[in-house]
Amino acid sequence: MQSIHKNKLSGETKQYEQVIPLQFGIINHNANKQEMSQNLLRDRSAKRNVLWRSSFTLSSTIEASLYPFTVIATLLLVAVYHDDRLGSQYVILAALSFALAFPGDGSFHEQPRRVLRKLALSWLMFMGIMSAFGIATGYIYYYPLPVLTTWFVATPIAYTVTYFVLKSVLPRMISMRNYQRSAIIVGRNDIGIRLAQQFIDNPYLGTHIIGFFDDRSSARLQMASGASPAGLLQIPTKGRLSDLTGFIKQNHVETIYIALPMATQPRILHLLDDLRDTTASIYFAPDIFVTDLIQGRLGSVGDMPVVAVCETPFTGFNGVIKRTADIVLSLLIMTLLLPVMLVLAIGVKLSSPGPVIFKQRRYGLDGKEILVYKFRSMTSCDDGAVIRQATKDDQRITRFGAFMRRTSMDELPQFLNVLQGRMSIVGPRPHAVAHNETYRKLIKGYMVRHKVRPGITGWAQVNGYRGETETVDKMEKRIEYDLEYLRSWSLSLDLWIIVKTAIVALTDQNAH
Repeated sequence: MQSIHKNKLSGETKQYEQVIPLQFGIINHNANKQEMSQNLLRDRSAKRNVLWRSSFTLSSTIEASLYPFTVIATLLLVAVYHDDRLGSQYVILAALSFALAFPGDGSFHEQPRRVLRKLALSWLMFMGIMSAFGIATGYIYYYPLPVLTTWFVATPIAYTVTYFVLKSVLPRMISMRNYQRSAIIVGRNDIGIRLAQQFIDNPYLGTHIIGFFDDRSSARLQMASGASPAGLLQIPTKGRLSDLTGFIKQNHVETIYIALPMATQPRILHLLDDLRDTTASIYFAPDIFVTDLIQGRLGSVGDMPVVAVCETPFTGFNGVIKRTADIVLSLLIMTLLLPVMLVLAIGVKLSSPGPVIFKQRRYGLDGKEILVYKFRSMTSCDDGAVIRQATKDDQRITRFGAFMRRTSMDELPQFLNVLQGRMSIVGPRPHAVAHNETYRKLIKGYMVRHKVRPGITGWAQVNGYRGETETVDKMEKRIEYDLEYLRSWSLSLDLWIIVKTAIVALTDQNAH
């Protein structure tokens, strides 16, 4: 699961894979420039929905269908194995399963560990929803218990085996030209080179780069490509921009990626006019995407297209999902842990004089001040202009407080903050106001983490940046993880962080 962060640190190529098809779709060559802008808006697709990509590939089709078809095939095979009649009840269950599981989100370019994590979470959610529906309607009693039990165990095994077999076979199948789209990249610059590297590194994208087109001289292009990987050096420069239209017609090129700087707008518009006489799909990879995007996507103000450079992931329905999950899980956790919280409250009261609940001002959503609750773990209750971070063997921490901080049990009252709408279960951890004012001046992008509600736990905390941050470098790493969470949010990621938090709380010794 560390792969999310590593992709970012190893270069922002992963970001390009997500951004280019999402933001710009296919340009309609028979429209004027105003209609082009409107078509861009209508043709954009959902960010993580592998089915509704702007064009189908063999791998994207398999990625979308593998999970639901494995679920259904395993169900029917298990029923046959247990000698149960395949009647109408199985047709209904198969249809419900397909509706709930389609499309699958397992991508062949992801690391195995992340694939298995996503599979475990999605399958548990699937079975939880199906079981609740079956019990509520009484429909679950139409199926023998051995069939359901075997289905529950066998499906993730069948999917895992099938997935890794296909992962090893698909590159050889895709390498056959019949399964590849031919593409040209306009601009042999940093953006064009990084884009080409994406297709080299991800054979599952099913695209064969024929070459580059660029107006610069051979000497300048050689200097620009001197430090390129060996694979890129093998991709030739086919000619100048004036040669592009003729080459596309003669070689039946299917896709064109324009990677020219936005400063060359007149040249780009002239190129688009020339390309209207072809049937190739056109994608635009502007140099705006070399910046550090947070939820970058295409939007609109009336009929005018706008590009989001920094936005919260919790807009629209995502916000409803996030808030609903926060309320439901908070009520469930507080109900289950109420006896534990009562014992902790008594322990705090008996361990030292002072209030049971410690309240401290911190920054919340949009940088607004909120009051955050914790079980008091220190003899002091600092909330002034200067606040000293807790350190190892800090004399202010009580013996009972040390136990609570080590297991993160002092954070349990923050589920009340979640129900109040001040916090979320998962999100960037809130810092004291005094610390915020210090670090926002030292760390670039520090305040961007406040575009979402702060969390009881977060992506940084489960990746080793929990507890004291005694150096600016450590705080910078924590912020990097927080921003990566904003870019990569999904409900399954939230659930994984909650599970991993429970493990870390029992094994990690970094909290003081």
